[in-house]
Amino acid sequence: MKQIGFKKVKSKVIDCLKTGKVRHEQRGDIDIKNLLAIGTVTTEQVATAIARASGDEYECRFHHYDSQIQVHIIKTVNAGKRWYIKWYFIEPETVFISVHEQSDAI
Repeated sequence: MKQIGFKKVKSKVIDCLKTGKVRHEQRGDIDIKNLLAIGTVTTEQVATAIARASGDEYECRFHHYDSQIQVHIIKTVNAGKRWYIKWYFIEPETVFISVHEQSDAI
């Protein structure tokens, strides 16, 4: 499977956030691990954090349940907080797995 570059990934996820093409993966600890899903942070805040991230703060892995799905991860600092943002694309939407503050060092 061809991996797309960070700039394209970043542009695509920000576009999805701005246009409301957002879903959330179901998980047991969603109130801790996905603050976007419960409304603690907004799509605008997440888009800003992603926009400010550099390629050094980005990685891509395959989903542990489906090796055909590329999962994108950004570990960045925004507004004085360390953020962990994890998502994948299922056209035409972005599916967020995690959006939360990270307590350990980046």
